[in-house]
Parts: sequence; C-alpha cells; structure tokens
Amino acid sequence: MHLRDLWVHYGRGAPWVLREVHAELQPGEVGIVAGRNGAGKSTLLSVIAGIRPATRGTVDDRPTVVGWVPERFAAAQPFTARRYLLQMAAIRGLTAVAARAAVDRWAQRLYLTPFLGTKMSQLSKGSAQKVGLAQALLVPPGLLVLDEPWEGLDAQTREEIPALIAEVTAAGGMVLVSDHRGETVKMPHTTQWLVHDGRLTVTAAGEAERRCVIEISVAQSQAESTAARLRADGHDVLAVRL
Repeated sequence: MHLRDLWVHYGRGAPWVLREVHAELQPGEVGIVAGRNGAGKSTLLSVIAGIRPATRGTVDDRPTVVGWVPERFAAAQPFTARRYLLQMAAIRGLTAVAARAAVDRWAQRLYLTPFLGTKMSQLSKGSAQKVGLAQALLVPPGLLVLDEPWEGLDAQTREEIPALIAEVTAAGGMVLVSDHRGETVKMPHTTQWLVHDGRLTVTAAGEAERRCVIEISVAQSQAESTAARLRADGHDVLAVRL
C-alpha cells in the first residue's frame, strides 16, 4: 500500500491538517503511529482506512478488506451488540451460519459474550470498544487500522490486542495502530510513523524498536539549554514551544 502526496484540510481556507504525506506499508508489516494530540494522527488513519477522503493525493493498493476501529466507536445505535455484529457480518458477505460463528468466536476472544444481548446504547465505553474490535475482525482484514484501541478496555482484553495484530500480519495483512502506550513497539516488522505538525516521518523497522517520542516541560528560561543538552546527548528535538 502506498500513500502518495496526501494533503487534508477540513474546508476551503482552513489550515492543512496533513501535508505532503508519502509512505508505504508492506504485507506483514505494522506501522505504529505516534505524535502529540492534534498532530493529525486520527485524520491520517481515517484517510488510510478509506473513511475520509484526502483533499489531494492518493492511497494506492489499499486491500479490499479493511478493518477500522476509531478511537471513539459509535455505539448510539438501536441494536443489541449481537444484532449489530450479525448485520456487519452480512454486509461483509458472510452467510448466516458463518456470521453466527464469527460473532461467537470474537465475542469469546474479546470477553464480550455476556454483553451480546445488551443494546449498543447501554454498553460501557470498554464494551463498546470491544464491539468495535470484533466488527473489524469478522472477516480477516488485509488492512487493520486501530486508533488508540486500548482506550477503555479491561486488562484481559488489552493483553489480547498484540496477539490479534500478530495474527493479522502472520496471515499477510498489514496493520496501522496509534499507540501512545508502547504496547506494540517490540513487535517484529514494525515501522514508526511519527506525525508532527501534519507531516509524516517513517522510521525503518530496526530503528523504530529503539525510538520513542516524549514531551517534557521545563521553565521557559531553561528551554534552549535543555534542548541543546538533549541534542548533545544524541536525542532528536522535534519542537520547542515557549
């Protein structure tokens, strides 16, 4: 999959949220998307997943089956969790028998079974997030896009996510995951996708395992000296805000 010169804004005259984005992701790879709040991570992921159009540029060779899990899964729907998942399975082309099997399988895997009979609007944030994960995996995705998938989940389910990612890549799929927890950084075949002020920097797999992004606060009078000391110690200083 190739991202070619992606630019995104939200209206004529509005500032660019993404600018000059070029990248590629190969089958079996995991891209870990990092960056401060407001940098454009969620916008980038939604464009790659095909949820939001780019203002300019293209996403080429996107797999046919895309699993998309937004940071805030839209749970305000008049269905039970089971009915919603069965409908999503039917939309994705599964027969009734296969749909029931897939729903039961992922509900059990994600500790969702006790809540299948609950209306979506009555689910907790964590249970709604589990429904979002399940619907993305009902059919094996060629591309799985996860925007902060750990938010609201219980410890048991959080521990499942790296294994789910590994299963998708082992089957030849690609994964993009926004991860500020560092849960996926030690997985094999990862690349670091750093979004900063709307621009993207991709770090090769071997390097990505040794890098993380942190934000520190110091007194204004110490800002320049702190930045200089960090650079002298071999760190990259992405920005200094006074």
